[in-house]
Amino acid sequence: MELRNHPLRQRLNDEVHTRPPIPLEAPALISFIAYTRDDHDLDAERSHLAQLYERLGLPIEPSAEATHLIIDCGRFKLKWEMHGEFSTYTFFAAPLQAPRSGETALGAAPADWVQAIPGQVIAAAHIEFLTNTSPTPTEMVWQLSGRGDTQIISQIAGEAAWLFTDLRLHDGFSQFTVIDESLGRQRGGRTIQRLVEIETYRLMALLAFPVAKAVGKLLNRAEAELAELIDRMVSAATPLDERTVLADLTRLAAEVEHSLANTNFRFGAAAAYYRLVQQRIADLKESRVSGYPTIKGFMERRLAPALNTCAAVAARQEDLSARIARTSQLLRTRVDMELERQNQELLSQMNRRARLQLRLQETVEGLSVVVLTYYGSQLVQYLAKGSKELHHLNTDVITALSIPLIAGLLAWGTHRMRRKLAAEEGEAH
Repeated sequence: MELRNHPLRQRLNDEVHTRPPIPLEAPALISFIAYTRDDHDLDAERSHLAQLYERLGLPIEPSAEATHLIIDCGRFKLKWEMHGEFSTYTFFAAPLQAPRSGETALGAAPADWVQAIPGQVIAAAHIEFLTNTSPTPTEMVWQLSGRGDTQIISQIAGEAAWLFTDLRLHDGFSQFTVIDESLGRQRGGRTIQRLVEIETYRLMALLAFPVAKAVGKLLNRAEAELAELIDRMVSAATPLDERTVLADLTRLAAEVEHSLANTNFRFGAAAAYYRLVQQRIADLKESRVSGYPTIKGFMERRLAPALNTCAAVAARQEDLSARIARTSQLLRTRVDMELERQNQELLSQMNRRARLQLRLQETVEGLSVVVLTYYGSQLVQYLAKGSKELHHLNTDVITALSIPLIAGLLAWGTHRMRRKLAAEEGEAH
């Protein structure tokens, strides 16, 4: 049976299988680097990967649609992933030296090729994945206990492994040591992937913190200016004062909306990244080691306040925009009411003028009846004189008798015409 598939069905189904963790078995070295990039860096990034294929003599090169690659380079493996705002390069290698010697997986990769990767580094980490024999977890705890630095030590994956880190940068890289107790290859790969994702997402989330500080300064100024404008609106005595306040309020609204447009994505992305950090920490299934903080505890004390600040600034910015909109609406209502009052006065003046014009028109109509009656009686007089031989009547009497008749007909005709015009105007309205 051949089914009619949706054109995106295969792509959507494959999406949940992309970026799988690489199964790992201790001992192993992992180096991870995340690069932020612009849209124009996409072609440069794929071109740079193609150079690695060519350099290693590999027959297959990345396609223009590729967003995930695992490249077996012999001495090391490279896992490349393209995300929305960044791309990640994870290097895997087997150790050649003793544990805790400072050896990294990045040392197995071509240094000049790594140096030329396009973009800017936002996160980088070296992870040493060790067996539980050399050193043992107890030895590691004893070695780190005398340093005086804030060390994060916890058991993870349901106490199947130990995690050691301080989340500080050492030569540009965070350092993680994971000691395997009973992880297995699949869980080991997932655990390492969660660690590098926590490191990446926490730094991507913190990109919003400097933005929040800058926006906070703008909000302080804008809130003070809004309070001043409200005072000016309350004390406005003339329509000119209100229009001036409205112009300043519109300018302030434009500034705040511009800030919203520029920062809305960053604050939204920070919240999304922070949720991913929390989810990945929950997936680690940490158990606390007495006397030492966990990853979760560290993030709650250090990362959460910064992200809460970003959320508070974002909410404050939205609230300020709504307050400005309400104030603008209130002021526009006052301006509209004043314009309505002026329009009412103008209409009243127009009504008075119309009534005056109507009276003048009625006066003119009365004069018109007199004038037309006079000319009509003159015509009757001319007709009477011209036909005197036929009727032998006094022409002055005929003229005098015609005057009221002509005046009555003219007055009746004028009145009828006015009523007809008034009826037509009423139908038009």
